[in-house]
Amino acid sequence: MGILQGKKAVIFGVANEKSIAWAVAEAFKREGAELAFTYANETVAKRVIPLAESIGSTLILPCDVRSDDEVRDTFARIGEAWGGIDCLVHSIAFANREELKGSFLNTSREGFAMALDISAYSLIALVKEAMPLMKEGGSVMAMTYYGGQKVFPNYNVMGVAKAALEMSVRYLAETVGPEGVRVNAISAGPIKTLASAGVGGFNQIAGHVAEKAPLRRNITQEEVAGAALYLASDLSRGVTGEVHFVDCGYNIIGL
Repeated sequence: MGILQGKKAVIFGVANEKSIAWAVAEAFKREGAELAFTYANETVAKRVIPLAESIGSTLILPCDVRSDDEVRDTFARIGEAWGGIDCLVHSIAFANREELKGSFLNTSREGFAMALDISAYSLIALVKEAMPLMKEGGSVMAMTYYGGQKVFPNYNVMGVAKAALEMSVRYLAETVGPEGVRVNAISAGPIKTLASAGVGGFNQIAGHVAEKAPLRRNITQEEVAGAALYLASDLSRGVTGEVHFVDCGYNIIGL
């Protein structure tokens, strides 16, 4: 019997089979969870729907997190289908590609607003609508990166968005804690995904981390999924408001 047997999880942010969110979904499925997925648009739908169906999911819903109405409708439909949920996975981030290279001074007002809206505010919007479905308590987790705490070349506005996301995790943890809902973030080391491909000089960062991290390598999607399993399960029932690093220890290194 898996450690998530009988639990229902909603996963936001699968883009393709290399996504961290997909590795999390596979691990959750293996440990007995029932899964629902969302997709942002039709382009993503073409990749997400076959993946979700391949592990037996029938609840695959469109949801643009920029729209309060779509978020509300998504959770209403999940509520109708399931009655309640136990886990929410937020693996969503977006910034204009041209603002993820070059000078941070080139961040536009519109680009800043969009990055913060999609990458950080969306967590608050999702948790707000998920709360009525988490009657027995539950676990919320968001995916972040060390670029929200320290400066990395070209991470730019996404670093600011991740900082906002991590602080939102703490405020949400305090807000929903009395209802028995826990909110945490996983700070994953650099992994080759569709998202990381948009960051200028990504290979240079990954190479540096592999040289300097205590374990002298980069992480895999499956290692992030292992941490997600822990945070989704009762093993972590006393843990909330944390940023949990899965980065081969890179974040402890000073020089």
